Amino acid sequence: MDTNNYTLLTDFYEFTMANGFFNKGYGDKIAYFDMFFRRVPDDGGFAIMAGVEQLIEYLRKLSFTKEDIEYLRSKGIFSEEYLEYLKNFKFCCDVWAIPEGTPIFPNEPVVVVRGPVVQAQFVETMILLTINHQSLIATKANRIVRAAQGRPVMEFGSRRAQGYSAAILGARAAYIAGCAGTACAATDRDFGVTAMGTMAHSWIQLFDNEYEAFKTYAEEYPDSCTLLVDTYNVLKSGIPNAIKVFDEVLKPLGKRPKGVRIDSGDITYLSKECRKMLDRAGYTDCKIVASNSLDEYIIRDMIIQGAKIDLFGVGERLITSKSSPVFGGVYKLAAIENEDGEIIPKIKVSENVGKITTPGFKQVYRLYSRETSAAIADVITLHGEEIDDTKPYEIFDAEHSWKRKTVTDFYARPLLKPIFKKGELVYKQPSLETLREYCKMEIDGLWDEVKRFENPHKYYVDLSQKLWDIKYGLLGQYK
Repeated sequence: MDTNNYTLLTDFYEFTMANGFFNKGYGDKIAYFDMFFRRVPDDGGFAIMAGVEQLIEYLRKLSFTKEDIEYLRSKGIFSEEYLEYLKNFKFCCDVWAIPEGTPIFPNEPVVVVRGPVVQAQFVETMILLTINHQSLIATKANRIVRAAQGRPVMEFGSRRAQGYSAAILGARAAYIAGCAGTACAATDRDFGVTAMGTMAHSWIQLFDNEYEAFKTYAEEYPDSCTLLVDTYNVLKSGIPNAIKVFDEVLKPLGKRPKGVRIDSGDITYLSKECRKMLDRAGYTDCKIVASNSLDEYIIRDMIIQGAKIDLFGVGERLITSKSSPVFGGVYKLAAIENEDGEIIPKIKVSENVGKITTPGFKQVYRLYSRETSAAIADVITLHGEEIDDTKPYEIFDAEHSWKRKTVTDFYARPLLKPIFKKGELVYKQPSLETLREYCKMEIDGLWDEVKRFENPHKYYVDLSQKLWDIKYGLLGQYK
């Protein structure tokens, strides 16, 4: 459990806007904000939602310390009335979110916040920071896991992560997305993700020779012996010395080696030769582990080329999502309430069509085939609007509305779940194992074409007719 106080981890303009809202009498104005993203990292077909647990922790602990108030007072621009409000601050917003592990798509709300604008606006930074980071890493990790085609992938990126929290929480997100374990001991301690690891090259170098290094390690860890074989020469010394130690130390104890790890060189070629040598020595059950700046494309090509790899350790390119390091989620005002409780949709208009927002208080439905349970499309509706899955339902492209399809024999599931109601937590966070299994099940339910690494099929995310009418009605007002 993170005990840090992140209340001031926010953009300064959140304070200046809130101060202005408060002093002008708008502080209690009810506003609706959506978090959504515009593009899938790596131009993939889908992303994976992650970070809800940490968002819950942040919102539950949201309060201002005496030191926080004194810092804000020192800036000399905030009214004492506003500072007094912060001193007695109590979070009272409603929050909805799509559960962790769910495949998510551009332009659909993944978090919705309703509440007094001084509060709903203020939480923007931490919502984005929390969901953006973990969703980014979960998305990248799942691409790598899928590339491995059933071979376990271990997250090895702690030392290359961009900060302490990024290492710990990135490993958490990677586990939800399918990684088998992590090198990060803190993630094991905090979340129960199995910590994995063998040795560094320094272990080998410390001893007089490679054989002594292997022998000492095997004597110390006879039940979990995996040896790093590329410090000097994989085929001429690493594997021969490993086999010698397996024969002389493990075999007399009735133990079997767990594996060997290759961290450099042409790993595809080396793995094939290692497999032959290990098999001839009678160690057909000894696994071969590969590491060294791997990603989904390298892993895919290694497997195509016949590499004899049983497990992959993936570090920097996973934990930083190196090829596409920004998730790009945004947080936009979607509606306000007037004094009578009427919801007034709000829209942001831009000459850049991709930056035009979808107004209103919304829900997201996923439509599934009753025959195959495969996901057909997502439909963004007004909150409270229901999709009757007992009847045919017409979906259409929001930008090219002449593209239409009638869906039959389907069922509809709302994705946005209530998390907080008037500031009180109403959601039971699933276990990490449950999230991991749920994530796998949901991804298995996507079309294979959506899961392609290059040029994936575009998954349909449409608007209901009512919501489309509101959006394009507002756009017509700003011609």
